[in-house]
Amino acid sequence: MTCSDFLKELTDYLDGAMDAQTRAELEDHLQWCHNCYVVCNTTKMTIEIYRDSRLYELPEDLRERLRTAILSKCHGHENGSVPAPVRRRSSRSSRSK
Repeated sequence: MTCSDFLKELTDYLDGAMDAQTRAELEDHLQWCHNCYVVCNTTKMTIEIYRDSRLYELPEDLRERLRTAILSKCHGHENGSVPAPVRRRSSRSSRSK
């Protein structure tokens, strides 16, 4: 089994929707392939976090500011304007010499 083969089967593996032989091949691959192990484990943990998450009620003022910002961006794209990229200061320029 290759890493590419593993990634194609990852969803079914995590869902438990595959035959025993394919599952055994994937688990064998995970035993020696660190990269696929990390991808599988991270994906599994992400799914668990989202599955257990609860809705968080935003304060009204924050909700309104987010709504306004999103609508502003959407209207800007409709008019053909593209927002200017955000420039970040170089970490070198912020160091004292």
